[in-house]
Amino acid sequence: MMNARPSSRNATNQQTLAAPVTVSGIGLHTGETVTLTLRPAEADSGVWVHRADVTDRDPMIPARWDHVVDTRLCTVLGNAAGVTVSTVEHLMAALAGLGVDNAEIVVDGPELPVMDGSSAAFVAPIEAVGLRAQQAPRRVVRVRDPVTVEDGDSVAALRPAPRGLTIDAGIDFTSAAIGRQRRVVTVTPDSFRRELADARTFGFRHEVEGLRAMGLARGGSLDNAVVVDGDAVMNPGGLRHDDEFVRHKALDALGDLYLAGHPMVGVYAGHRPSHRLNNLLLRALFQRPEAWRIEPAMGTVAEVRADAGDRRRA
Repeated sequence: MMNARPSSRNATNQQTLAAPVTVSGIGLHTGETVTLTLRPAEADSGVWVHRADVTDRDPMIPARWDHVVDTRLCTVLGNAAGVTVSTVEHLMAALAGLGVDNAEIVVDGPELPVMDGSSAAFVAPIEAVGLRAQQAPRRVVRVRDPVTVEDGDSVAALRPAPRGLTIDAGIDFTSAAIGRQRRVVTVTPDSFRRELADARTFGFRHEVEGLRAMGLARGGSLDNAVVVDGDAVMNPGGLRHDDEFVRHKALDALGDLYLAGHPMVGVYAGHRPSHRLNNLLLRALFQRPEAWRIEPAMGTVAEVRADAGDRRRA
């Protein structure tokens, strides 16, 4: 990786959790109860998964794009010892959205708990304990040149942006319950909480039945997913947002992009995105050294403008 530029006085610091938090829930595909503990981690350590139930092999898995080993039903991470952990995208989105740079994810099974199918059940306990600033500047992956990938009728791209990450997600389904939807979100902690955090994963009834016949989706229910049957939503409470489907796709993209290892500065545009497409996009980006660089994160827009004003007056 390229060397980071020297930090400036308006670079922001890295953050970790102020204290450990623990949640328990059902694995979406295994149907088994799993307990997850998020622990604070040292500056510059990034995010790691620790499989606490694994004692005969290396239990540590880096939460990085180059350790993604499967994307068919969710994002699956793995290490050289063959240890894997599934369904990491919703927790990764929570860490990205709230600005957690360093954390250890300790889990006692092969899959993170699905909770309610969104990031909300991770956001609440993290915010309850709060975050702690660390004595190291936050670094970001800045997109410098456009990168595009295609996978069938799906396409995703990353483009440069002055600051922050903007997610532009679009979907198109024949079901009248979903149809064509688009959502554009410039990600900040506030916009993440307001627009993305509570958007649930979704699927079609016939797909769920097929997966269960294969021994998968054993933990799936109307309590942790929006299920569509034909042109109707089966959940008694309906949707949390009229466009909850595309909001969840944006949530997934945020979590998958955080596997870059740092927050990203750029614009993500995805048409019919998937976990596979998102990982292909990161792989395409990092295969082109001229298309990205790692640099210190700048402060908020207000801080950057104030700093520019100070320089003009100097």
